Amino acid sequence: MNKVFSSSLFAGRVNIVTGGGTGIGFGIAKGLLQSGSHVVIASRSKDKIENAAKDLQQYSNNGAEVIGLSCDIRNRENCGEMVEQTIKHFGRLDGLCNNGGGQFQAKAHTISENGFDAVVRTNLYGTWNMMQEAHDQFMGENGGHIVNIVTTNRTGMAGLSHTSAARAGVKSLSQSIGVEWARKGITINNIGPGVVTSPTAVANYGPLGEMMFGNTEKIIPMGKLGQVDEHLVAPTMFFLSPACVYVTGQTIDVCGGLSLFNNHALQFMEITGQLEAEEESESD
Repeated sequence: MNKVFSSSLFAGRVNIVTGGGTGIGFGIAKGLLQSGSHVVIASRSKDKIENAAKDLQQYSNNGAEVIGLSCDIRNRENCGEMVEQTIKHFGRLDGLCNNGGGQFQAKAHTISENGFDAVVRTNLYGTWNMMQEAHDQFMGENGGHIVNIVTTNRTGMAGLSHTSAARAGVKSLSQSIGVEWARKGITINNIGPGVVTSPTAVANYGPLGEMMFGNTEKIIPMGKLGQVDEHLVAPTMFFLSPACVYVTGQTIDVCGGLSLFNNHALQFMEITGQLEAEEESESD
């Protein structure tokens, strides 16, 4: 992160990262620590989050501390207790990254009521719970930065309709509350990762994981999968940093251009090799 941000940019500041034990959340927590921020990472699994906190400590800069707290973001009381513990330990809360979430791939007609409810409660209600607790316990009086990790769902997400609906709700919340809380010095913005690869991401989709991640790069305009440290951390940290004081209610898609690439004929030609053949013919 020192390639992009000063190692002291976040010195003395405090950030919460939900879902910080693995994948994207772990990478964001690492970047914050490297730039001097105290970090609280949260997850439902107490053992997993405490072990992740131990692993993250090696990246600490300028005396930054990382602690792991167990929290089920679907449970409002859990969220309130976790925010309270953070403020009690560090005395403040400058930033919140709502990364905790989850979904499973399924056609809409096969999703059960419980399955739909679980995904919406985690991704939409969980984000709402954390935002409101952060506001009520500290940011409402002191300002702060909130970043929500969403998805690149400009045209919906066939096969993931439950999470697409939930993340669209988060984007709308960010716009609505971004206006309501703007004069309190609170910024609320979203990061929409494209296809970001990590061992946990691949494993999450079971047998489909390797096939999905292995083939998607063929239709990404930049021709490569997203990487947490290389592509996702810096944009997220900007939204959490003191530099982000006049931007709110916005979403940045970090996806290598995939969310803009909806020309299916062009996709088909590229995948089948026809486009390369035509380009070679024209150059001759």
